[in-house]
This record gives sequence, structure tokens and C-alpha cells, in this order.
Amino acid sequence: MEFFGLDCRFERFDAPLPIHGARVLAGQWSALALAVAEAKGRLVSLWGSDERATGDGFAVSAAYATADGLLWAKLGLDAAKPAYPDISRFFPAAVRMQRAARDLVGIEAEDAADDRPWLRHGAWPADYFPLRFGNTGQERFQAQADAYPFVPVEGDGVHEIPVGPVHAGTIEPGHFRFSVVGEKVLRLEERLGYTHKGIERRFMGMDTDEGARLAGRVSGDSTVAYAWAYAMAVESLAGVKVPERAAWLRALLLERERVANHLGDLGALGNDAAFGFALAQFSRLREDWLRLNRECFGHRLLMDCVRPGGVARDLDADGCAQLRRQVADIAREVAELKDIYEEHAGLQDRLVTTGRATPELAQRLGLTGLAGRASGQAADLRADFPWPPYDGLAVTACTHRNGDVAARVAMRFDECFASLRMIDALLAGLPGGSAREPVLVMRDGAGAGWVEGWRGEVFVALETNAQGRIARCHCHDPSWQNWPVLEHAIIGNIVPDFPLINKSFNLSYSGQDL
Repeated sequence: MEFFGLDCRFERFDAPLPIHGARVLAGQWSALALAVAEAKGRLVSLWGSDERATGDGFAVSAAYATADGLLWAKLGLDAAKPAYPDISRFFPAAVRMQRAARDLVGIEAEDAADDRPWLRHGAWPADYFPLRFGNTGQERFQAQADAYPFVPVEGDGVHEIPVGPVHAGTIEPGHFRFSVVGEKVLRLEERLGYTHKGIERRFMGMDTDEGARLAGRVSGDSTVAYAWAYAMAVESLAGVKVPERAAWLRALLLERERVANHLGDLGALGNDAAFGFALAQFSRLREDWLRLNRECFGHRLLMDCVRPGGVARDLDADGCAQLRRQVADIAREVAELKDIYEEHAGLQDRLVTTGRATPELAQRLGLTGLAGRASGQAADLRADFPWPPYDGLAVTACTHRNGDVAARVAMRFDECFASLRMIDALLAGLPGGSAREPVLVMRDGAGAGWVEGWRGEVFVALETNAQGRIARCHCHDPSWQNWPVLEHAIIGNIVPDFPLINKSFNLSYSGQDL
């Protein structure tokens, strides 16, 4: 199948969503990026790989979201000097992905404006690349000086406030460098990578069943989304269609994960605006939700419930009844809390116009997922490419246009109610039959998975070697796209509002540091 008139043929993967892949030439690489950008498509991910073990040199891959589905384009690179055309002029979100690919694989984006290290942090030498063939990831090096060149801001009265990477709470590490005049923020520059764990290196050589457990731990708050995207990649590679009951149970798990995160965030956002009552109430609701997860599925966060071929644990009639009763109870209480939020003048004063990302900024920078929909970007895989069982649930993407903290709070309420409705429908219509199908993995194969997690679209690209084990597994979190937008959303706001703005995006450190 051809796209955008390019002379390269994309082959569709055997996946429930329209996902296509092709090898492209250097000219086609740039032409495809331009065509997708002009068609208002999105860059989903960019990553590199070392394929010298099979005699193919290096490669860089990019995944694009288009009106026709996802396109995975792979460009082979010269083994002696692996370089490829920079695409950040079309997609600003590519900047950090290209920097990470350079740190991990040693492939260069030609004429890139920003070639600073992203993940390395002085933990390994500049000429060592953890994902290159022959390296094990177990090598140890002396810690090196790490004088990271932040972009300076100058002028009368300008000073810097460095925050992190260690924070005053049990949260993940990240460094935020504020340039301010008084309390007004002129510029924010983030530095992440402190939770880099070598996950992509760890995948290499695993069997696909073992890899499923690791995929579910890329970002703990999105374990179902990652596990489903990974399972979809394995199943598309193996040509396996999961049983209907398994697909419905997966959707049930994903929507329960979505509700759990929205309940937690709504409480935390109220607390960050000095409304402690909200934290107490939503924490109580979330705790009840997680306890029933444990009772019905064996894990509070639903880890290891989704496996290649289906689900690891089925649901009986008593469990269905308990879950439906809880949905009705939670819907009633969240509706009451929503009224309290909307009628609380002091709370609304903190939320409205704070941390605004306009629809124009969101479109230009590629803001995605929940935060994107709060800024008028209506992309939602469940509505755009509804795969079973979403094709029977009449999913409509919730959207707002104000792009401020208030809009991101409203999005969470809207999506919470929508997910509760879907959960009830899934439980009411849960089909019978098997919950898992055996999976026999192909050797030297490739597959991909694409799922709308609570934070945004989660993407997994999977390739196997001649032994049928994992040669390369790349997991992508929507936080890659959204972290740079946070730098813009804080401009013009005051420093004390940063925790509130940051929480309203609630981006993953672990998911993008890998």
C-alpha cells in the first residue's frame, strides 16, 4: 500500500488497528516526514537500532500517526557513519528522541540544532553506546563530569532557580531550571533521564513471554496500556487473533486503569490548589477502586493481567456484579465532587487561565493524549480507529479548547464518566469463551502495538531474531511529546503555580527515560 504518493510500499501488520511498515530510502525518509506534517499528522516515536548482527548495518525508525493509521518507516544507515536527515524541523518533538537515539545507539541526526546528550548524564563515555551490537549493558565506567549546557537567559533582574532532580516527596527525579524576573517565569528548561534503567537493553535476548512482564513495568501507572500494546505487537508478529472475551477483558482493565489515574489526579490537583478536602475524598475513592482490582484481578495496579494471546486471569459472575455495583457508586460520588469543584470560587480562581497551552501551540508541538484533547487536539485511538471491543461502544473523544489547568481537570472528569459508562457496558455484555489463545512467535519477524492509555497513545515496536527471541523492543510513552509543551505552558505564570501546572499534565519520567 502506498501513502502520500511515495514510491515505497507499506505492508499492513496483522494488528486490530491499521498499522503499516516499510523500509525507505533517505529521500523518502524526509519526504514522508514532510508529507505527514503537511497532512496534520503526528510523530508518534523515533528510535534507532543496530542490525549489524544480521549484516544490515544500523537503522533509524519513525512512527507516524496519520488519518489512515500508523506508519512505521525504517531507514537503513551506513555502518561506518550512521547518520540520517533531521526531522525536527517538521516535528519539534523529535529533538529529544533524536538525542536519545544518539546516546543509546550512536546514530546522528544530520544538521540537528541540538546535539546535547539526553540520557547519558556522564554515566558512560561519549563513545560508548549501550544498544550497539557487542555491548552488553553490563559495562561499568568511572562517573564523568556532567556540565550540562543549559540555555542561558540574560537581562536586568533575571535570575535562575534550579529545582531537582531530588524533590521533597516520593516522586520521580527530574531537574527544572527556571529563569525568572521576580516570580514570573520567563523560561523553563527541563533535564530528564535520571530514571534511565536500561529497559531497551534488557529486552534484548528475552523470549516474548518474559518480555511481557518487563513491558508492563515501563511505567507503573500505565501497566495495562504497555502490556496491551506489547501483547498486540507479539500477536501481530505471530498472526494470532485473541479470543473475543479476552479483548473485552483487556478493555475493561484499560478503562479501570484510566479511572484509577483520573481519581488520583483529581485529588492531587485539588490539594495543589490548597483544597485538601478533594485529596481526602478522591484518595478514598481511588483506594476502594484499587482494592477491588486486587480482589478481582490479583493486583492493585493490574500488573501482569494482560499477556500475549489474551489475559492471565478471567472474571467470574460474582466479580462482574461487584464491579458493576462499584461503577454506580463511584459515578454518583464523582458527580457530587464535580459540582463541588465547579462551585468553589477559590479553586476555580487557581485553575482558570493557569498554565495555558493554546490549540495552536498544541498542534505545532505535537501535544497528545489527555493534555492534547484539553487543548483542542481531538485524537483518541479508541474513537479514531476503534478496534474490538471499542468498535461497539460508541466512543467519542472528550475535548476542551482552553488548554489551561481547568480544562485538564474538566477532561479528567469527562473521561472518568465516559470510562465508567464503558466499564458498565463491557461488564453487561461480556461474551463467553476462552480468555487466552496460545502464541507461537515467528523468527526474524516484526510487529507493532498501539493503544490509547490514560495519558495518551502508547506504542510498542517489536522485532525478533533468528532464534525467535527479542532482537529489539522499543516502547514509547506520550510524555516524550508532552514534556516540551510544559516548558511553554509555564511561561508568564508564577513559580508557585508550577506544581499545579506540572500535576495537571502529570507526565511520566520513567516511561520516557527507559
